Amino acid sequence: MSYSVDVNVLLYASDQASPRYDRAIQFLQNRALDPELFCICWSTVMAYIRISTHPSIFSNPLSPEDALENIENLLKQPRVRVLSEDDGFLAIYRQVSSNFPVRGNLVPDAHLAALLLQHGVRRIYTTDSDFKKFEFLEVSNPFY
Repeated sequence: MSYSVDVNVLLYASDQASPRYDRAIQFLQNRALDPELFCICWSTVMAYIRISTHPSIFSNPLSPEDALENIENLLKQPRVRVLSEDDGFLAIYRQVSSNFPVRGNLVPDAHLAALLLQHGVRRIYTTDSDFKKFEFLEVSNPFY
């Protein structure tokens, strides 16, 4: 089995002002003990770097160096795998987005869902309930 995380989980673990900070850190530390593969998508990594360094979003944004170091530390974990689009991705995206209108802020969620489907990942940890729209995904909030 394998699983993935949405960017919000990573962001909570980088925002010391967040009430979810401690639980997010604990959740990520526990991933090192998890025997399942932790699959993270490049789109999630880039969203993390974009948002965690943005001064209009974080009251204490990370430096680009700190954000990259956080990602490097995550990717060094033995059961972490990075996913990217393979041949046939657009057809999978079309399949994932065919049951309801995908526009605006739902586009990156559908992109992530399609990547997970393409790689056989069926579980995502997130606080974003929009992922429940993708019926093949098991959506788990790591803070409940």
